[in-house]
Amino acid sequence: MLRDDINNAVKEAMKAKDERKLSTLRMVNSTIKNADIDARGQGKPPLSDADLLAVLQKMIKQRQEAVELYDKGGRAELARQEREEIEVISAYLPKQMSEDEVKKAIADAIGETGAAGMKDMGKVIAVLRAKYAGQMDFGKASGLVKAALSG
Repeated sequence: MLRDDINNAVKEAMKAKDERKLSTLRMVNSTIKNADIDARGQGKPPLSDADLLAVLQKMIKQRQEAVELYDKGGRAELARQEREEIEVISAYLPKQMSEDEVKKAIADAIGETGAAGMKDMGKVIAVLRAKYAGQMDFGKASGLVKAALSG
């Protein structure tokens, strides 16, 4: 489904002559193909939509890091370009959860797994990844889980 949406968007961007969107979507397609090739090399099937969401999140994170570096280096034009790419890629991710929603999901996952301490953190994160792939930043969620389990 997600692949089809991206491919259709490429065609629309070509018709609309939207160069930024077209180049970004072509880069997304290239990254997806490379990830498929890597998976095939490891004997795995082509990436599922959940796997594709993880690839898109990684691409956004890379661009956010680049924006920071460009801003620090006084390269406003390059930072703006990266922000535009983030906007295009983000359109294919599900709506991100608010911090309150993330905290509630963490509390539910802790209750579901019966987690009692830091040794159970992996179980909680696994439940969150299964239920909320693409909807939360697991880097931030990890810190919240750690705080909830240690406090």
